Formats: sequence, C-alpha cells, structure tokens
Amino acid sequence: MSLTTSLQEVHVSRETMGKIAVASKCKVMWCSAAADVLFLLDGSHSIGKGSFERSKRFAVAVCDALDISPGRVRVGAVQFGSTPRLEFPLDSFSTRQEVKESIKRIVFNFIENITIHDMISEALRTPEAREMAQHIKQGGRTETGLALKRLSRGFPGGRNGSVPQILIIITDGKSQGPVALPAKQLRERGIVVFAVGVRFPRWEELLTLASEPKEQHVLLAEQVEDASNGLLSTLSGSGLCTTADPDCRVEAHPCERRTLETVRELAGNALCWRGSRQGDAVLAVPCPFYSWKRVFQTHPANCYRTICPGPCDSQPCQNGGTCIPEGVDKYHCLCPLAFGGEVNCAPKLSLECRIDVLFLLDSSAGTTLEGFQRAKAFVKRFVQAVLREDSRARVGVASYSRDLMVAVPVGEYQHVPDLVRSLDSIPFSGGPTLTGSALLQVAEHGFGSASRTGQDRPRRVVVLLTESHSRDEVAGPADHARARELLLLGVGSEIVQAELEKITGGPKHVMVYTDPQDLFSQIPELQRRLCSQPRPGCQAQSLDLVFLLDASASVGRENFAQMQSFIRKCTLRFDVNPDVAQVGLVAYGSQVQTAFGLDTHPTRAAVLRALSQAPYLGGVGSAGTALLHIADKVMTVQRGARPGVPKAVVMLTGGSGAEDAAVPAQKLRDNGISVLVISIGAVLGEAVRRLAGPRDSLIHVADYTDLRFHQDTLIEWICGEAKRPVNLCKPSPCMNEGTCILKNSSYRCECRDGWEGPHCENRILRGDAPMARSFRQEPAGRQPTPSQQAPKHPGI
Repeated sequence: MSLTTSLQEVHVSRETMGKIAVASKCKVMWCSAAADVLFLLDGSHSIGKGSFERSKRFAVAVCDALDISPGRVRVGAVQFGSTPRLEFPLDSFSTRQEVKESIKRIVFNFIENITIHDMISEALRTPEAREMAQHIKQGGRTETGLALKRLSRGFPGGRNGSVPQILIIITDGKSQGPVALPAKQLRERGIVVFAVGVRFPRWEELLTLASEPKEQHVLLAEQVEDASNGLLSTLSGSGLCTTADPDCRVEAHPCERRTLETVRELAGNALCWRGSRQGDAVLAVPCPFYSWKRVFQTHPANCYRTICPGPCDSQPCQNGGTCIPEGVDKYHCLCPLAFGGEVNCAPKLSLECRIDVLFLLDSSAGTTLEGFQRAKAFVKRFVQAVLREDSRARVGVASYSRDLMVAVPVGEYQHVPDLVRSLDSIPFSGGPTLTGSALLQVAEHGFGSASRTGQDRPRRVVVLLTESHSRDEVAGPADHARARELLLLGVGSEIVQAELEKITGGPKHVMVYTDPQDLFSQIPELQRRLCSQPRPGCQAQSLDLVFLLDASASVGRENFAQMQSFIRKCTLRFDVNPDVAQVGLVAYGSQVQTAFGLDTHPTRAAVLRALSQAPYLGGVGSAGTALLHIADKVMTVQRGARPGVPKAVVMLTGGSGAEDAAVPAQKLRDNGISVLVISIGAVLGEAVRRLAGPRDSLIHVADYTDLRFHQDTLIEWICGEAKRPVNLCKPSPCMNEGTCILKNSSYRCECRDGWEGPHCENRILRGDAPMARSFRQEPAGRQPTPSQQAPKHPGI
C-alpha cells in the first residue's frame, strides 16, 4: 500500500539555471499578441496558505511578461474549492500593475471558510448544522471538474474565442471529482491548457488536464522562475511571445518528475489476545504491526526552457574564479583568495619600484594582426593590474616592423584609463620583422632625449613582445642596448625562445607561453621581474605552508628552540600576506596543538612573533595523529586554506613517534598537499624513510645545530612544490560533505540536500520541504514524526 505525491526538478548546470532565471526576470521574453489569459487557482484545504501564496507569486511572475491592455492581453482570475468563485473578469483591468495588485489581494478561500464555520457553529446548535459547518471548515471538496464545466460557457469578460484563449490551472491535482471530460471539452474548443502543480501534486491528474505536448504544458509553481520560463517558452512556439534578444532560444533540458510515496512496511509482530472455543480461555497470538516511510521515485523527462546569452559566456573570471551572473549584462567573480583583490580575479599586483618601462610590440607581418592585437591586450591588462595613482612607475609603448614608432612616450600618461585608450589608436604595420634595427633605435631615442645619469635616473626596462623571427641581426644591437644600461626582457612564443634569450642575455629574462591564451598568465611574472632583483626563494608565489614541529620530550627544550629559529629564518624568504603566502604552525608532543592557523597572521612580522611563541609540549608524540590533525583541522577552507593555491607541510622531527605516520602522510599527498620530512639525528629510522613517501621527500640532518646549512635546500623544495600543477578539488573546498566537481579551469560544489552556497556553507530553510529534512534542527531526543509536524490548519 502506498500514498503518492509528486514534484518536478530541472537538472542542469548552475550557469544554465542562471540563464533561465535571466530570461524570466529581465523581460527578455515578451508576450504582446492579443490573447485572453485566465488563472484558475486551487483554493481548497489540501493546498495550504503557503502554497497558495506561491501560486499567486507564479501568476504575478507570468504577468510581468504580458503586454496587458484592452486590445492586447487580457487577464482574469477564478479561485475554486467546493465551488468556483470569480475573483475578477478579464475586462476588469487595463494595465499590468492593476492586474498584479489584484492577484496579490486574492484571499485564500480556506481562510474565509473558517470564518463561515465559526459563524454557523455559533448560530446553529443542531448536529446537522455542526456537520455542515465542519464540511465548510475542511475547505469542501477540491472540485476542479466543476470549475472547468463553468468555464465551458466562456471566459468571464473574455472575447468569445476571437483571440487565443489560455487557461492556467494552478492546483495540487487532488480533485475529488472527474476532470478528464471537462478538460478535454475545453481543449477541443481550442483553449490552451497549462497544468501547474503546487506543493506535492498528483502528477497523473496534471497530465490529464494539460494540452499536448504534455511535457511542455505541465509545470511546477514551487520553482517560480523556472515555471514562468517554461510557460513563456511554450507560448513563444505559437507566436504569442517573442524574445527581445535574437540569440535567445528554446532548448530541451533533462528533468525528473519525482514521486514522494508513503509506503507501508511490516515492522514486526506483537502479542494480541483473542477468544478461543473454550468459554473460559483466551489465546495469545502474534499480530503484525506496520510502519510508514517516505520514498522518492524518479521518472526522467524533458523540460523546455528559454535561455539567453549570459555575461559569463565569455569566461571573464581568471585564475580559477567562478562567474556569477547578475542580470542580462552584469556579473561578479567569486575569486580564490589569492586573487580576490581585483576585478575578474586578476592578480593583485603593483609596481612599487621607481622604473621606466617601454613595451616594444612586434607589428610585422610575421606576428600577424591577431598576434599584434593580443600584444596590445596584454599591455592593457598589465597596466590595469599594476599601475596605481601613487605608482612611481612610468610606462610607454612603441611598435616596429621596418621602422620604430613610439606611439606612447614614456610617462606621457599618468592616468591609467587615458593610457589604455591611447593603445587603441596604435596601427598594425605588417612590414618585415627588423627587431635588431628597432633595438638600436630604442637605445637611442626610446626613452626621450633627456638623458639623466647616476642615482637621478630610474631603472629603464624594454619589454619586447614578439611571435616571429627577426630578419636582421639582433646580437649586436642587443649588446648595444644593454651597454646603455637598458634591461631587456622578452615575452614570446616558444618558436622565438632561443632568439629572445640571445637578445635579453639569458633565459632568466625570457617569459615563454605555449598557447596564445597563456600570454596573460605571464603578467604576475613580468611584474616580479620588473621590480625585484634575483634572490633565493619564491617571493611572488602563492602558497599555503604549514610547519609541523616535534615538541615531544625526545627532542628537548633546547633543540626545539633550534627548530624555531630555523623556521623563522625560512619564513623570511616568503611574502606573507593573504594574497600570496600564508603560514601556519602545528606542534605535537603530549598533545597536538595548532599554534596558529593559515589565516591567523596576515603579515610576516606577525608570523615571526608567533613562531617565537610556539609551545614546547613535552611528553610522547604521535606524528600520525599530528598529520591527521593538519588534514582535518588546518588545511581546510573553513580554517583559511585557499582553493587553487599550492599547499605544503614541512615536518621537523627527532625521529621518534613516526611509526604511525606513513598512512596519514599519504592521505595528505593524495589530497594534493605536499609533505617534506626533515629528520634530525645521527640515525635515520625506517619509519621516517616510509614517511618520506615514494618521491623521497626527505632531508636528513645529523644534528640540530646543522639545520642552518639546509635552509636553501628546504626553500628550493618548497618553491618547486609551489610551482607544480594544482587540482582545485584537492583538498576539497566544499563544506558539509559537498562534492567538488572540476569544470574547465574552475570548480563547483555539488551540495547535499539541505545545503547551498558556493561552498555548501548555507543551510536551506524551506517552508514546504519534506519534514524529514528538518530533523537535524530538532533538539536531540525530541525529533517529531512527520505527522506530528504537520499543522492541523494549513494556511493559518
């Protein structure tokens, strides 16, 4: 035995749902052809006030797309329960605002029935009167068929079929009378019938009511934007509605019709007493007893929706950012924390050094017009990302093929928008590639005629962007430019890498890209090379780094202090701030303790102070427990770890307590977190060797006083790990057991039931959701059953 209710869900990507919402809310769909539209609202007891209000909200959403006027679209409304009641005829209102306000003022029929019940109960005291009052209080019968028969006479206030007639029935599909025949008669008269379910509708009845094709005329009002889009999409096929954007189109999307079945199951047997043939005896026999549970059954189907081009189609968010549409042409980027400071998740950069930069763009036929436009776009993005009002850097732009043309002299524009606009006017030449000649001219005239010397002159840099080989000799002109104290940097494709190294003086001054779109990823590296001198470390590299210190009694207090001093010196090699490197510290001994998390200290000075205060714990330590602690309570999004940023753990241990650490260390590595073990002591134990893992990530130090000799080795390892490819879903950024799904260069979190948000961080509160979903919010030991939770009088 089972009781069945139903609902419908569209299963598409978040981006597609955004486009469906845009098409519904932003008036890109518009219905101006003459038509009579009548809403038939179910106001019976089974609907409930909450679902009735959603029915009205759906009707209002549909009206937003209707050109309501006496000569175009007319709208009326009828509410039914035991009997139909005209709320307002189609010729009552001539504007959309009047119709919407009238729909909002419609009162749930069940509320009025309760008032009538009270009046009758007071006035009539007989059992027959009370029975009639109870019948009224219960909302009467859901007489959908009776309401349809009344409409067979025509729409009240309508135009007698001279224009298309559209009937929108909003009901839970639980009619207590026949509906098939009256619905068929209306359809045979040419009336287009939409069946829109509310709450948990009876699906079979909605299919019986609706016009063909059924999958385009059956909707669910609980999802207002989706349902209104579905209705308007169907009407657009008949020419009644059109889309303002010619690129909008109706597409089929997978959806599911889910039935929520209440099933009776045998729960067990209990003794019950029955009579026997002997007059003075009874029999004890086992009697079955049953329990009820709710089960979802799914039925695949297709739903048809209009989608319009979205602002996120061009994938404007960089560096793993997620594009969130906001209407037809606006969006915002949900950026990884390392790139959260700028528009479109561009790197948060600045040129703080005193420097003159001349961008030298190859405008020859070998580079092509497309390559030249790409180089100009690179310069635009660079200056937008790094130049500030208080920047001491000055920028100029020149192009060359046969001859050099200084289009923007160095320092001419201090206002970034003016500089960006000036780049648009630089023409493409298309002549031969004479890079050597261009370098000679730049050395003589590229930075103006006033030649300051010594301390008064800022550093001068030429950034050459090319994708084609030079037809003239480049080595001599490049030597001449460097002799004039010009720093030459090259940015180009792989095919010109060797030539760029000859021009600039070596590979450390060359940035190469394999794919044209990768050119823009060179912006952070170019900024770093312009303002920083070569030094050990990876100052500009984003990194989440956790130091794990053995603070057990086997190490001792003095040796622990040696480890503190060592990691403080290593930290000096990193640019600690929320957008570049984050540092955390965990110590283990008699217990495991997070001294400070990744997002606790935003500056290097604060981290250095906190490292000096790291606790010495003593006792017996467990390295395995400490590594699990890092995996579960430190390297997580909730505790400051950043999606898309390389992650590393550096463990310093005296060697004891590592017997249980190999498996937890591998768990970290499997989640994309690199682990390096620094083992201190004369003997390297087998447990530590296993802990180092298959890549042998191990530094063996004979004595604590020798740690200082291994600083460069550690920094080299960390910087190497920081440059390895990153999996955005490892470790998973999704909270509350959400599933991380990679998509292109970004990711999304697929949340479990009851949670939503970019990282599944928000709990969903639904008024008409199945009661079982709210059990987690009930105090322990006081979880009511679904029947106990159901209100006695829905809508009050």
